[in-house]
Amino acid sequence: MKSAVKAATSSLFSVLFPSDCRICQLPLANISLLPVCESCLEKITPIDGMLCRICGEKLFSNYLQDEGGPLCGLCRHVQPEFQRAVSYGAYDGELRELIHLFKYNSVKPAGRVLARLLAQTIAQLTLPDNFVLIPVPLWSGKRKTRGFNQAEAIARAYLRLQSGKSIQLDTATLVRTRETASQTGLTRKQRRANLRGAFAVAAPERMRDCSVLLIDDVMTTGTTVNECARVLRRAGAKEVFVATVARATKEVGSAIAMVAGAHGGN
Repeated sequence: MKSAVKAATSSLFSVLFPSDCRICQLPLANISLLPVCESCLEKITPIDGMLCRICGEKLFSNYLQDEGGPLCGLCRHVQPEFQRAVSYGAYDGELRELIHLFKYNSVKPAGRVLARLLAQTIAQLTLPDNFVLIPVPLWSGKRKTRGFNQAEAIARAYLRLQSGKSIQLDTATLVRTRETASQTGLTRKQRRANLRGAFAVAAPERMRDCSVLLIDDVMTTGTTVNECARVLRRAGAKEVFVATVARATKEVGSAIAMVAGAHGGN
């Protein structure tokens, strides 16, 4: 009876208040605050294949395996400032569109879906009992224009899912000190130079011997989270882990460049 009533209500809703899925553009049949159909949401799946055990980069060669597990060439050459970075899915297709709806079109209900994906991502990490949750900060001008920091909003939504757990959220210690140019088209060395000095720790005493979980919506090359981890560790943090909703892979690199150019970076 309940299923029949729900189906009838949804059908009536679609007739009286017609709207389309903001991703596939097909008519929505269900009552929901999120204007995305179930079919599109079901296409959002975890990143597959072989991943670097440190930075999470997707690998395409078995020659990158060693006794400790898969390791990308960059992590073999230079140890990142963070202990480990994990992401839910590839920054492509429906996941990329959902992030854009939240980030650029202020479709706030999408944040709850992204937070659930983030929760699944964080579950992959072996974290200490006590850690500090820090979202990657936005430059104040960009935050004012956008109206919010997407990383902080997703982190707050994630915390609301963690009922009964005591997790400290810190949005004041790590700060962005200056605006940076778009990273699009820059080499890895140029990206590092572009971000050098862009982040600072406002109160180093808060970070002393702390374990930090750094949160962002998307990890592209890892330059931003690595710079954040560097300044946090320099301020006294014991270790830094990274969790993001999506991760750019080499398969979709050209698409990332076009999207980032259209929206001006973070």
